[in-house]
Amino acid sequence: MGYDLKILTGNTNRALAEEICTHLDMPLGRAAVSTFPGGETQVQIEENIRGSDVFIIQPVCGNVDLNLSPNDSLMELLVLTDAARRASARRITAVLPYYGYARQDRKDRPRVPITAKLVANMIYTAGARRVLSLDLHENQIQGFFDIPFDHLYSINIFTDYLSRRNIQDLVVVSPDIGNLKMTRAYADILDADLAVVDKRRTSGSDTEIMNLIGEVDGRNVVIVDDLISTGGSLVEAAAALRERGALEIFACIVHPVLAGPAIERVENSVLTELVVTNSIPIPAKSQNGKIKVLSIATILGEAIRRINNDESVSTLFANARVEG
Repeated sequence: MGYDLKILTGNTNRALAEEICTHLDMPLGRAAVSTFPGGETQVQIEENIRGSDVFIIQPVCGNVDLNLSPNDSLMELLVLTDAARRASARRITAVLPYYGYARQDRKDRPRVPITAKLVANMIYTAGARRVLSLDLHENQIQGFFDIPFDHLYSINIFTDYLSRRNIQDLVVVSPDIGNLKMTRAYADILDADLAVVDKRRTSGSDTEIMNLIGEVDGRNVVIVDDLISTGGSLVEAAAALRERGALEIFACIVHPVLAGPAIERVENSVLTELVVTNSIPIPAKSQNGKIKVLSIATILGEAIRRINNDESVSTLFANARVEG
């Protein structure tokens, strides 16, 4: 490898960081991340990282089992980064399997913030000089940073899984027009047809299905999207597809935010299976039934290895036309 590689993590998704270290055949760096009695985040790095290439793995999301909020996760990331900078790390890379606040990326109403940009500013100010993330909600978030940003995609993980399932007569469905490019990339790899759901958002948690572009009658479908929050959009899209004659309905959603009634909605829906990644930790009790979790440790670990060795990261997606 290049410079001495160190991987640190907070509490939000420690299992993923440990899995990445297993892939890289190295130990997870020692860092005590806790809270003071008053609730403030407390960090101490318990090993020498002077001159090291440090990667801090921390999704900006909640952890139900540990009662952590996305704000707790963000503070752990920032304080860990500051600690590493003050410990004379050679370079600090913030590894964000899930970039929280990504949906607040523009002013869509008067007098609202652009919080995704604010988060980018805080990560840079804390001391990160490179960012590695997975399946951003909007690609232009990369432009919020004035430092190198490596954007990974989980498409190969999902398409490998679907290929092993050997689903016949498959149609890949985009839940909206904005996700069409990624959905087309899935369809190309799977040699499947393409359909698009035309929907209108009626509130922060509900949508109304307007039209369906494409043919799903008598066919199996897979819905592709980057995240599921309350599950309203996904469940409504699945119901609309079933009304139009779809047989088995699968969903491949990268980031399982699964807020509020999401898990109950999925369990009671017409979905055959919801396939997600472990970018966000899911309580074990919620992984039964329809929810299937795939690991992104291999793709993140390989990207970390390549960055440390100054090798190309984009070649990991040479077979998928997800950019350009």
